[in-house]
Amino acid sequence: MKKIKLLLLICILTVLTNTSYSEPHSEEKGNISDDIVNAILLNKSKLSSTDNLRFKKGVVQAQKLWNEGDGSDEDFQSFVQDNFYSEGPKLDTLFEKVQRNLEIIKGHFNKMMLDIKMPVALEWGEITDLDRMFDSYDPSSHLESDLYKNKIAFTVLLNFPYFSLEEKRANEDKWSRKEWAYARLGDLFTSRVKSKLLQDFAKVNSEADAYIYEYYIYMGNIVDDKGNHPFPKEMKLITHWNLRDELKSQYSNDKEGLKKQKLIYSIMQRIITQEIPQKFINSNEYEWNPITNVLSQNSNVIEFESEPNTRYQKILNQFEVLKEIDDYSPSMSTYIQRKFTGEMEMSIDEVESLFVSFVSSPTVKKVASLIKNRLGRDLQPFDIWYDGFKSRSSINEEDLNKITKKRYPNPEAVKKDLPNILTKFGWTKERAKYITDKIEVDPSRGAGHAWGAVMKGVSARLRTKIAPDGMDYKGYNIAVHEVGHNVEQTLSLYDIDYYMLNGVPNTAFTEALAFVFQMRDLELLGMDSKDPNKHNLYVLDNFWSTYEIMGASLVDQKTWMWLYENPNATKVELNIAVNKISKEIWNKYYAPVFGLENSNILGVYSHMISYPLYLSAYPIGHLIEFQIEQYIRGKNLGTEFERMAKIGRLTPNKWMREATGKNITTDPLIKETEKALEQIKK
Repeated sequence: MKKIKLLLLICILTVLTNTSYSEPHSEEKGNISDDIVNAILLNKSKLSSTDNLRFKKGVVQAQKLWNEGDGSDEDFQSFVQDNFYSEGPKLDTLFEKVQRNLEIIKGHFNKMMLDIKMPVALEWGEITDLDRMFDSYDPSSHLESDLYKNKIAFTVLLNFPYFSLEEKRANEDKWSRKEWAYARLGDLFTSRVKSKLLQDFAKVNSEADAYIYEYYIYMGNIVDDKGNHPFPKEMKLITHWNLRDELKSQYSNDKEGLKKQKLIYSIMQRIITQEIPQKFINSNEYEWNPITNVLSQNSNVIEFESEPNTRYQKILNQFEVLKEIDDYSPSMSTYIQRKFTGEMEMSIDEVESLFVSFVSSPTVKKVASLIKNRLGRDLQPFDIWYDGFKSRSSINEEDLNKITKKRYPNPEAVKKDLPNILTKFGWTKERAKYITDKIEVDPSRGAGHAWGAVMKGVSARLRTKIAPDGMDYKGYNIAVHEVGHNVEQTLSLYDIDYYMLNGVPNTAFTEALAFVFQMRDLELLGMDSKDPNKHNLYVLDNFWSTYEIMGASLVDQKTWMWLYENPNATKVELNIAVNKISKEIWNKYYAPVFGLENSNILGVYSHMISYPLYLSAYPIGHLIEFQIEQYIRGKNLGTEFERMAKIGRLTPNKWMREATGKNITTDPLIKETEKALEQIKK
């Protein structure tokens, strides 16, 4: 399951949008006195109640962001008097012009980044140093600064002020669609971050991304204790996604599956601790036994240096820049707050409480007991990725590979088949063509991702991994997930009523909608299970997947809390901390279930390196997906998917009530899992 891939744009917008009101940096303090503001407010006392609220908010927010270079007290007063519009045709015209131009600006910047990054993201041959330099360049980094300088930002925030999350929640059932669009416009200008910091973050985030997407393990060079090579010579897997998916695939291998899983688990552990030989990464010149950590060449054991904590330095590089940006956001003075309360519109305390209640549920041990019985052995830590509830678990992966490689030998074949995928899901041929005409397919260097358009007239991009002999099943499974992203991205852009409402509340929602596609991958191949327990198995699989990823998310959250408590930490200290946190989360919520302590496996996720605090979107996405699946059961998938994709970017629970009639909760999944356990027993 891959992330929606707006890459640096998402990370930059995390800083620029959906944050609480903030003052400028101390070096650029606003210079408008409270006396001036009070005089301005007094002169507008005859406004309607709605206009008066907007006016007060807008003036106060503009005051705090107005710098000496923006003008004098008199300039500020004149600007406010000349540029505030009461409700009516003039305000409507202002709104339409602003959202039109923002679509043009944001859309072209997004396309520029998409095109610039193609040599690094796609299979375009060798990546040069110049490619890397361009990849770390963000052409939009000066946009916010420019919009303040020419007063566009002040015009927007004066007329469309920012509403806090608490205010949005209080009004979420009262606001019209237009009022919601006004509120989303108000999210855009709440801080005034130096363009240099945005560019710095783009650079370090790009470097972290490149590190992950070029971190390959040559599996054909892995050896066991007897010197055998259990994996195919040509197998080359990226960490952690491909390693995890290969581990999952081995549940259907009765002969050597467990042996291979233990080797992969050891590889992961060595990566987390950074004990992996530096020479072995991205190289097929050596042989390595990850269990004993012995490196050899031509049967001769050789000395080696371990990876020098590069993994943790990449996290630190991003933390250091984001910590600088904190100075511009005193009301949300940490990246943690901006990511959760700001971007996700769910506080970290809410999210943590949701996760802890789930992973502590007594139902977890019941599902674990069932898995143990099905495996016929004691559970191992890597069984957090148990894949036996899926329909494909009983199908040999090589058979699946043959089907997918024949069907999808190249990106063109994937593109050609997109309309068929949608019609199988219930779309009419006309609507399927309308949507898929706006999606292009690219050959990805990495495991695959989706990159949405931000402007009508530009295509969303499906990036998928296709080997010279065709797309294997792992790549296909990921690609179906990414198609779900692309369909949501397209519908929520092209068919939305207001551009400012395009998209979904946060990344958990687009993940949920992508999961809806992904779980039907075998159905698309004509190999869907006829098992009468199909629904029960789906419920159990969703439950176990949610349990697994919540642990990794808690590690991610605790790691960032630790960083803020230890802002001067070294990469070695961060390594020790992440391994300690991983074991603590494991021992508290997983060891009682698995019967084994001190596993660090929850720290393996690559998202922690290149997508700071992204992981929480996945378990929330699983909960949302389950509620969506319950709602659409027996209904037309295409019709319901379209309806939900066009709800737009409301607050999370408001969106959920419009989509399914209920708020986000763990209760439906836990209750349905208990029912499934009873049915499976029968």
